[in-house]
Amino acid sequence: MELLLSLTILLGFLPSAQTQSAQVDLTVAKDGTGNFTTIGEAISAAPSFSRRGYRIRIRAGKYTENIEIEAMKTNLIFIGDGMDHTIISGNRSHKGGYETYNTSTVGIRGPGFIAQGITFENSAGPQMDQAVALRSDAEKIAFFRCRFIGYQDTLYTKYGVQFFRDCEIFGTVDFIFGDATVIFQNCAIFARKPLPWQSNTITAEGRDSADRTTGIVIHNCSITAAPDLRQHLNEFKTYLGRPWKLFSRTVIMQTFIDELIDPQGWLTWEGQPLGNPYYAEYANTGVGAKTNSRVKWSRVINSNREAASFTVRNFIHGETWIPSTGIPFFLDLL
Repeated sequence: MELLLSLTILLGFLPSAQTQSAQVDLTVAKDGTGNFTTIGEAISAAPSFSRRGYRIRIRAGKYTENIEIEAMKTNLIFIGDGMDHTIISGNRSHKGGYETYNTSTVGIRGPGFIAQGITFENSAGPQMDQAVALRSDAEKIAFFRCRFIGYQDTLYTKYGVQFFRDCEIFGTVDFIFGDATVIFQNCAIFARKPLPWQSNTITAEGRDSADRTTGIVIHNCSITAAPDLRQHLNEFKTYLGRPWKLFSRTVIMQTFIDELIDPQGWLTWEGQPLGNPYYAEYANTGVGAKTNSRVKWSRVINSNREAASFTVRNFIHGETWIPSTGIPFFLDLL
């Protein structure tokens, strides 16, 4: 990631301090020095249908809460003290009696949401099946320097136009999944050690119609093994993803892919027809980026024009809304 961030600086996109320097509206602090001691209380106190960014500062601490940001809570901004210091943690899981949608530690349905400097965690553990750390289910929401920690189904990008920049995502099975129109840029993606009978699948995209403009795009990121998996690479297989629905779409481009990825690259979803997925790679590097043994239904993009259709400019029209977030980004291919 140091290389990626250095490249960002060379290109002139320095992180903006907009979300940090602006005056906050509410402060959450576990020690009682803020307006509230829980994040849930601050959300309840925030106005509904806000037309401006409503800033909630969340000071360092581990907040054990399950949070739902309703659709009427628009334009909320969470500002943490850094992903190592501000942690929101829950442990709901499918085996614990919850539907996958409701296992999320944090669920977001309010459009215009922004988070910076926060870790979102589901601590249920690998044996508890689906356990979502964050469910993002809204339009034009963005995350900057955030961390998402879980095992199966860590990050549910369910719906809407979304942007993740300089984030870290940890998981095992289908740990980035959903049917949003989403780009991960300059992010570090870490596969963890799964259960003995499992394989890792990084993505599971859910596009169910050729008419939908949705998909997962991973651009200028790194895909590597987390420390717990690194010592057991010969024991487990890790794939870039598998198609959840008939028209699933995932594109990985200009990304470093380490040796953990199986040469086949992608996996079919056992027990359901393959359909017509669009699974593509473009100009990736690293041992795991070799495409000569990829499954026949995936593709290698050789055209800059085709690859450009999955950039911030063209895929999520980022120039129209990301500048107002204060989050750095690049519009086009590198």
